[in-house]
Amino acid sequence: MARGPRVVAELGRPETPDETAARKAESSRVYRSSQNARNLIAALLVTLAVVVVIIFAVPRGTPPDREPVDVAAVAERIGDAEGRLAIAPAMSDEWVVNSARIESDGSVQTWTIVYAPDDENERGFLRVAQGFDADEAWPARVLSGAAPEGTVTVDGVEWDRYELDPARTANISGALATTAGADTILIYGAASSDAFEEVAASVADDVTALREEAE
Repeated sequence: MARGPRVVAELGRPETPDETAARKAESSRVYRSSQNARNLIAALLVTLAVVVVIIFAVPRGTPPDREPVDVAAVAERIGDAEGRLAIAPAMSDEWVVNSARIESDGSVQTWTIVYAPDDENERGFLRVAQGFDADEAWPARVLSGAAPEGTVTVDGVEWDRYELDPARTANISGALATTAGADTILIYGAASSDAFEEVAASVADDVTALREEAE
């Protein structure tokens, strides 16, 4: 005996062909949506797994140690190029050279050496700059308009001494400045007075030599 059309409980009657087609189409849409969501989640998990492998499994090695800067050798080359003596500070092992190069502020060319504490837990820095043919106002320009507050003599060389407010001078807390023939030597940064005097002592002979050359 042939079966009649299936009665749909929600309708209380058999579906029409259009309703059957619409129901099947909606079921297909829901199935495709669920498949798309599962595929998206699977793709995200695969991507995350690849990232984890790159981060933890790919060897990156250790960057090589930076070659130490030979200040005396660089100073000799610069002196030959400039036709004058370039100072060569010699600091204790408590300080390391970060850079040693020629710089310019637009008006004065300088031979500049930058030191940092060897102990990574210590803060501070020192810059030693030889301003070639620098004018009298050059130290004040570098030090945000500061004026010297006295003098100090180190190994026979008299230096102008500056005490500065780091909040106004890019973390510079002190400085020493002196003329050396046509040049000006400026030591500045954030360090103890002993460190400033250590630099001053290490360049005293160079300052004296520059003064004698200018006579």
